[in-house]
Amino acid sequence: AMGSWLVNHWFSAAVLAAWLGINIFLFSYYFLFFDRDERYFYTRAILGSALAWARASAKCLNFNSMLILLPVCRNLLSFLRGTCSCCRRTLRKQLDHNLTFHKLVAYTLALLTAVHTIAHLFNLERYNQSQQATDGSLPAVLSKMHLQGSKWLNPIQSNQTTVEYVAFTTIPGLTGVIITLALILMVTSSTEFIRRNYFELFWYTHHLFLVYFAGLVIHGIAGLVRGQTEQSMAEVHPYHCAEYLTQRDQNCTHNCCNDPEFGSIPAESWKWVLAPIILYVFERILRVWRAQQKVVVTKVVMHPARVLELQMLKKGFCMEVGQYIFINCPAISPLEWHPFTLTSAPEEDFFSIHIRAAGDWTERLIDTFQLETPRIEVDGPFGTASEDVFQYEVAMLVGAGIGVTPFASVLKSIWYKFQQADQTLKTKKIYFYWLCRDTGAFAWFNDLLASLEQKMAESGKADFLTYRLFLTGWDTSIANNVALHFDTATDTVTGLRHKTIFGRPMWNMEFAAVAAAHPRSVVGVFLCGPEALAKSLQKSCHQHSSLDPRKVKFYFNKENF
Repeated sequence: AMGSWLVNHWFSAAVLAAWLGINIFLFSYYFLFFDRDERYFYTRAILGSALAWARASAKCLNFNSMLILLPVCRNLLSFLRGTCSCCRRTLRKQLDHNLTFHKLVAYTLALLTAVHTIAHLFNLERYNQSQQATDGSLPAVLSKMHLQGSKWLNPIQSNQTTVEYVAFTTIPGLTGVIITLALILMVTSSTEFIRRNYFELFWYTHHLFLVYFAGLVIHGIAGLVRGQTEQSMAEVHPYHCAEYLTQRDQNCTHNCCNDPEFGSIPAESWKWVLAPIILYVFERILRVWRAQQKVVVTKVVMHPARVLELQMLKKGFCMEVGQYIFINCPAISPLEWHPFTLTSAPEEDFFSIHIRAAGDWTERLIDTFQLETPRIEVDGPFGTASEDVFQYEVAMLVGAGIGVTPFASVLKSIWYKFQQADQTLKTKKIYFYWLCRDTGAFAWFNDLLASLEQKMAESGKADFLTYRLFLTGWDTSIANNVALHFDTATDTVTGLRHKTIFGRPMWNMEFAAVAAAHPRSVVGVFLCGPEALAKSLQKSCHQHSSLDPRKVKFYFNKENF
């Protein structure tokens, strides 16, 4: 299974290995540097190894702060997806892991922040102890040097200064507290539960990233942690002179009689994050510009089970199968943008989305459209995995509930390609599985499947599409109805020729049947649905892919919202 995973995800594995390698290298290199470099001999005399822990984690924080914005630059990802169309099946698919990588970097930032903060709490405590010490030890002597002027080593210069005072009155202390709070709020408000149920909370809290980056750039400016200056190193090198500091007399004539002088480490966070910030600013400007372009809502359809269909026109809008757009309705919230998969086909002269009532914003949008047609802003389209469907000879499409939306686009597009007798269609066979909890949710999709069934039969391609509808939540009245009409030509739940199956699919049997029917094909497995289903399908892909390159291979793709 591991070998199969690496074949399917070699690019992800390479990116992950490179990212991990760079983190380990940066941490190790700077830890050893600050733990051994002679410029920090006196700094270490006061702080010990906590200096190296603080500085090494700071370098890794800068590196990961540089990366955190890149996976959420959706226009940049769209551009990359477009430029690597030649390596479609491997590289393009890996771009769908953008949010997974974003989360990984975020958790790493949280861990490094904890290390950095704890190390600095130790540092402050040691600075404080050294300042108050009167035992004539090296830390005590160093702490009393250059209290007037700018050549000092210990930032705590009076006995009244507490750790809390430094944390809330100095630039590094205050920005550190603010950055940490911003990070804690962003991480805790982006859990799956909050994103699904309180999207607004997640959306607004996540904009604390502006505070995070502002704080990060300012954080190191004061340069509280210092090292010996180059000039002072040349005159009084610590390896020769350190011992004289604690035991020199009044009439000292030795070379080492002068006090060492110290200077701050230049702030460099801005160098790491400047390029990604500029890139992200361009990304946001592009989003605003695209959002200003006029959108005309040509048709509003209210389907059963509170599903709203919007058909729209926008000048220059050009989509591919299974892409998604971000929608904003200024009448509800001027700042909130929500992603929706396109349910129209590229061949149609409009683009459409289906919106299910699932949270405050969608509820308000559906209510608003039942009264009037408000102004809508659209950003996109953006590409995801399902536009690759036509690149596989055999495709298995799995949609759970409203997750059927990207496949509405795929199935419509296939229908148009048949109508136009398109020669470029590589696909020879499609298996479509829809898992749904209640019958009401099938209603808006029925017409499409019915017309598709008819079209396929008319053109002699009835075998091209095999679909199974799984009803996962059902009651006794449905069961009795099914028993009554068991021998009818069409299904009692959907009115379609293919029967609805009650219960969940047995994926091992489904995959084994596909592998047996297509022993030499490359099969694309496409899912829009929950994480548990993704794991189960991924496992089946690994189990049923043959190690022999001439035999059947299953490639897993997942929609990421």
